Amino acid sequence: MAQSPQLYKQLCAISWGKVFSTSPVWRAEKHNTPRHLNEVRQMDIEVAFADQFAVMKYQEEVMKHIIENVIEKCKEEIKLLNLDLKIPKAKYISYDETIELLNKNGVKIKYGEDLEPECEKKLCELFKHSLVFVHSWPTSIKPFYIWPIDKKVSGGFDMLYGGMELSSGGQRVHVPEILIENLKKKSLNPKDFKWYVDAFRFGAPMHAGWSIGLERITMVVCNLDNIREACLFPRDRDRLSP
Repeated sequence: MAQSPQLYKQLCAISWGKVFSTSPVWRAEKHNTPRHLNEVRQMDIEVAFADQFAVMKYQEEVMKHIIENVIEKCKEEIKLLNLDLKIPKAKYISYDETIELLNKNGVKIKYGEDLEPECEKKLCELFKHSLVFVHSWPTSIKPFYIWPIDKKVSGGFDMLYGGMELSSGGQRVHVPEILIENLKKKSLNPKDFKWYVDAFRFGAPMHAGWSIGLERITMVVCNLDNIREACLFPRDRDRLSP
């Protein structure tokens, strides 16, 4: 049961150039919240010869296209749900700028900490009707496969919209030696990832991508209080049927 197509879509992208997929994924989420499920549908892309900013632009265009189509084709549903939908703008802001902005607006957060729900909500309030791309995160809080721009800053990003994180992505590591170093830093055994590391030993290009939860998009676009309302048969820690 795949938790993510991440490693596999990278191998496809370095061969084919561009990869797009929608797939079910299963997560051993211990969170029992209105925004978490254990089985979700996920949209992924991966693009060769791209960095974090290139794929953020792809995501901006995809999200605008989705919402534009909802506004155009779902007028009755929008009226029924009393939605205030607008084609979003895009705001690009670095992690460092985000930390400074949140502290100035009364949300206490230290450098190196992840964005809690309170932080995500505040950012979306500050940039209403916007896709908020928080980029250039610290390497310490991003996965081993995210490219380190330097020892401190990574090529990773998160996209926030409607009060919460909808997506994460970034430029990937394509150099085997750096990948092995990153695995060790995360207390992972490179031998367990030999097939993955070896795939980059034959001249793999730089590449980047993202994934986004389709139930979360539905939840936010429809202004639902609970992600379970955005799924026909939700699966969580307490529900396996129907």
